Amino acid sequence: MKLLTALGIDIRILIAQLVNFAIFFFILYKFAYKPILKFLDDRREKIDQGLKNAEKAQEKIEKLETEKEEIIKKTTTEAQKEAQKLITKAQKEAEERKEKMIIKTKEEIRSIIKKEKENIELEKNNAIKEIKKQTADLVTMSLKKVLNEKIDNKKDTEIIKKATNIN
Repeated sequence: MKLLTALGIDIRILIAQLVNFAIFFFILYKFAYKPILKFLDDRREKIDQGLKNAEKAQEKIEKLETEKEEIIKKTTTEAQKEAQKLITKAQKEAEERKEKMIIKTKEEIRSIIKKEKENIELEKNNAIKEIKKQTADLVTMSLKKVLNEKIDNKKDTEIIKKATNIN
């Protein structure tokens, strides 16, 4: 006892700590260790069941694969005939669509060309009007410089029409 006291160990505290550790160990065992073990066992069972199910599914897949091969062998010629019919039909429909698209495209091109011709004609007329207006302005300015005075509007318009041949 003196030895424990000399080392600074109090027997009452040591006993209290041992009791606390035992309680802690009991609680930990009861509420953590057992549920974890139960969870792991359940998980192991689920995995085993999943593996069994996977084996059964693999067997079914193999069986269905052999059945599929037999059915394919029987229906290959029928499928080829049906496929050929579908291909022929699709080619015919594609040709018809192609023809319709060509006709539609040609019509669109004609329409675009017509519109562009109209736009060019309109721009040409606008350009001619603008050139005539600028010519009239130049003639007016030239006449002002030549005559060094402004003629009245009526006379001015008459001279411009004669100079530009506007009716």
